[in-house]
Amino acid sequence: MITMPDQTTPADAAPSDPLAPLRARYAAWLGLDVSEVLEDRDEDPDQIRAMQLILRMERDRTPSWHAALRLAASGAARICLDPRVGTDPDWTEAITAYAGGHIRKVTRRGRGAPWAATADLPGVTLADGDTEVRVLLPGLVDELDKRVAKLQVGGTDAPVDEPPTFDPPAGTLRVWIPPEPAMTLGKTMAQAGHAGMIAAALLSADSPELLRRWADAECPVDVRRADGHRWQQLQSAVADAGRAWAQDGLLAVRDAGFTEIAPGTITVIAGVPS
Repeated sequence: MITMPDQTTPADAAPSDPLAPLRARYAAWLGLDVSEVLEDRDEDPDQIRAMQLILRMERDRTPSWHAALRLAASGAARICLDPRVGTDPDWTEAITAYAGGHIRKVTRRGRGAPWAATADLPGVTLADGDTEVRVLLPGLVDELDKRVAKLQVGGTDAPVDEPPTFDPPAGTLRVWIPPEPAMTLGKTMAQAGHAGMIAAALLSADSPELLRRWADAECPVDVRRADGHRWQQLQSAVADAGRAWAQDGLLAVRDAGFTEIAPGTITVIAGVPS
């Protein structure tokens, strides 16, 4: 069982924890109706921040659907838990400001020289077989590095490959993707990234030792597409966000509806890496 803090009182959160604002907002966001979701997503255009996910898509190889999602979820968590967040003022400010607003994520594709050109930007690069994903330190969209801005957002799709045939080991964050609505791989990567980041935020207060073990293991993630029956079970389980997390270690990602799907849609459900 996980102790659930008061999710509606940001003042109670430790100010030294850059993920505290996200944790404080989590349950309240899941409780909004669709009209409230639409109202809540309004932001000052000059203050919109996003985390950029870059999927390597070379012409001679297709990334694995499952691997790309694992890397997106793991990378989003790892960049928030990176030691530099506690030692480098630029990293501290970037994660703190980002977690205090809408945790937008944008998936882009890169290949060849444009992919290589982003290698020295602040972030983390992860690989799983032939699949590579680069997760960049979030920042203001208006100040996006030109090397990233030139990478295309469209075309980030790949066929759904076969999932791993083995069960994930202990200490793995389990992520379930719904059978519907259909989302491109790029969109699904963003949703999986939200799940990894929310897991880090909730665990940082409720189970720091579990978070430490997960971080030390480099935030392993398992992703599976749930069938219709399993997805209905999971949705029922997260209907009460606070109880789902406290009793079952389950969290949900609810989309604001900017692209591809309707506002308020639950796009990902994840289980704590116990």
